[in-house]
Amino acid sequence: MSCTFQLLVSRTDFCHGRFLLVLSQRSPLLRTLSSGPQVSRSLRESYRLLQLPDERDSSPVQVKEAYLRLAKLYHPDSGAPTADAVLFARVEEAYRAVLAHQSKTNKPDGGKEVEDEESRGTAFAHRQYLSYEGVGSGTPSQRERQYRQIRVDRASDQILNYRQREHERAAAAEGALVERDMRQRSRKIKITQAVERLVEDLIQESMARGDFRNLSGAGKPLNKFEHNPYADPMTHNLNRILIDNGYQPPWVVTQRDIRETTAHIRKRLLEGRARLGDPMSPKESSQWEQLCASVEEELVKLNKMVDNYNLIVPMLKMQMVHFSLSREIDRAVKGAHQHRLEQQREREKERERRKEEKKRANALNKTKNTKQGLMSWMKSFL
Repeated sequence: MSCTFQLLVSRTDFCHGRFLLVLSQRSPLLRTLSSGPQVSRSLRESYRLLQLPDERDSSPVQVKEAYLRLAKLYHPDSGAPTADAVLFARVEEAYRAVLAHQSKTNKPDGGKEVEDEESRGTAFAHRQYLSYEGVGSGTPSQRERQYRQIRVDRASDQILNYRQREHERAAAAEGALVERDMRQRSRKIKITQAVERLVEDLIQESMARGDFRNLSGAGKPLNKFEHNPYADPMTHNLNRILIDNGYQPPWVVTQRDIRETTAHIRKRLLEGRARLGDPMSPKESSQWEQLCASVEEELVKLNKMVDNYNLIVPMLKMQMVHFSLSREIDRAVKGAHQHRLEQQREREKERERRKEEKKRANALNKTKNTKQGLMSWMKSFL
């Protein structure tokens, strides 16, 4: 309490048991005695929580160092195993209380300010702790500067701690990646060495069985690349050995597959259109649409194959363009029309040939009949 009570007793009032209490704001001694033990107990608890010695032996620097040490241990974002949000809140509250107490006790003109506050009679004792978290001492502007500096120091410490955690996390991740790469590389080396040993063992077993004795040109030197003296003989001989054993580059194999697939699609379209009439009926139109839809799916796969071929072909002029369904349909329609014309010509030729054969047969029959009539006349005459 900030006021005292003076007891005025009158004889009559005392007889009736009534007391008159008069408030007075002129007794700082009684106010100190009434609030002193509670404040001292809370301060002792704050010093004990910050692990500091007695308040008379602790400087602001020691208080700050103790707070930072405990904040690194108990802050929820510190990443430490001892992180505890509740305990950190108690530490922060104790830190603010100790700073406020030190700023109050170390103020050079504290007595004068107390007298001024008592003379004004309108300000409470805890007014200066309602802003700046109870940090700093002096005038409001001085306390504001001190509070800003404390916030800057706090932010710097948090940034340093965050960077340290990020560096540790990055170093751990990098170490894990390096270790994984080393494991994969060692595994690949082991697999390669195992395959090489297996191939060498198979070659030695084949040589022991005599599988290489029936090779053409065994024991003879390889023919050199004579028509191009600027080519590397070793490279040429290796390529020739690969070609003789059926090896083909991937782009050659892909080109062959594209050519075969294209021929198959065009043959399907041509045969399907040739089977249908020239003016197609509704049923034939439905069959033709189904055939075109099936061919369109095959063209999508063929175009993907063309894209892969264009990526691996060694020369730019050998690249291909995509196949279009409309162009293939037009080609099939023209081919079917041409096929009908050729069939019609063949039928006409066949008809003409049969006519000629019939005429020839009639002429032969006529000549034979004439001869037979002449012979019969001569026999009858004789």
